[in-house]
Amino acid sequence: GTSVDKPARISKAGNKYLRKALYMPALSAARTEENVRAYYQHLIEQRHLKKIQAVCAVMRKLLHAIHAMLSNQTDFDGARFYRAPAEMAP
Repeated sequence: GTSVDKPARISKAGNKYLRKALYMPALSAARTEENVRAYYQHLIEQRHLKKIQAVCAVMRKLLHAIHAMLSNQTDFDGARFYRAPAEMAP
């Protein structure tokens, strides 16, 4: 049917301000941060997610990383929050 071929979109559920604030940092991290880029590519190539879905997954992980950094008063460590694809279970 036609419902299968619709383009992927970001859900309108949740806080729109938080979603807006995390979108560009997630895209930037997926391009520049080595571990985040590996995770993003893994989602697209092995998990067969559309690019926007992979960006949303990166956004969610980034949100968890921000929460952990604020709670523990630590700096960002990409290796800690984004494991390389070889370390991920299928």
